[in-house]
Formats: sequence, structure tokens, C-alpha cells
Amino acid sequence: MTAPTRILLLAHGSSDQRWCQTFEALAAPTLASLPEARVAYMELAEPSLETEVREAVTDGVANIQVVPLFLAAGRHLRKDVPAMLEDYRQRYGVDITLLPPIGEDPRLGLALRDIVQGTLEETHD
Repeated sequence: MTAPTRILLLAHGSSDQRWCQTFEALAAPTLASLPEARVAYMELAEPSLETEVREAVTDGVANIQVVPLFLAAGRHLRKDVPAMLEDYRQRYGVDITLLPPIGEDPRLGLALRDIVQGTLEETHD
């Protein structure tokens, strides 16, 4: 039997709850199809990344995969988040992997194209 894995969909976070609701709606299909997935925020919102890591450890999870809901790997993903994850690895004794941001996946570019084309078609009807 393999050790349990938790998937954390990491968004930046905002003190504006409407901003958070947008990411939660975006994550809803993933959360519905992957019961091991959760949304976590880097800062300014709850549940925080640390809260979700701590909960995973409490749930007996041995491996955490962090999927950044970021368009590109800027300073946060190159420095801040890796430092946070290293701290959590040390403090909680859990294996955590930071995956590439979703913006690096070419399928997101195709989805963006489809959305733009669909929006343009709707406005010309």
C-alpha cells in the first residue's frame, strides 16, 4: 500500500474574499474529482499553506504535492515558497514537492485561446 498523498492547490492569497472565491471556484472541479486535494494560500488568506501542511501531517499524509496556481515562477515561486516548504519539511517531517506553476503548462494557453475566442464570439452575437 502506498503512503497517502495530499495535493495542495496553492494560490497567492488576498484579503479580499471575492478574490479568494474566484480561485476556489476555479479549483472546484479538481477538488470534486480528487478528494486528496485542498486549496491553500501563500499569504493574506486562510487556509494558509502552513495550516494545510499541518493538517496533512495530522491526517497521516506522508507526501504533499504543491501545485501553484500561478501563471509564472516569479520571486514567490523561486524563493519564498521553496523557503517555506523547506521550513515545513524540517518542522513537520513531511516530504513536500513543489510542482511547476500551471501557467507553464501549454494546455493553459489553449484554454486561454478558447476562452478569448468564445468571449469575442459572445460579444459579436
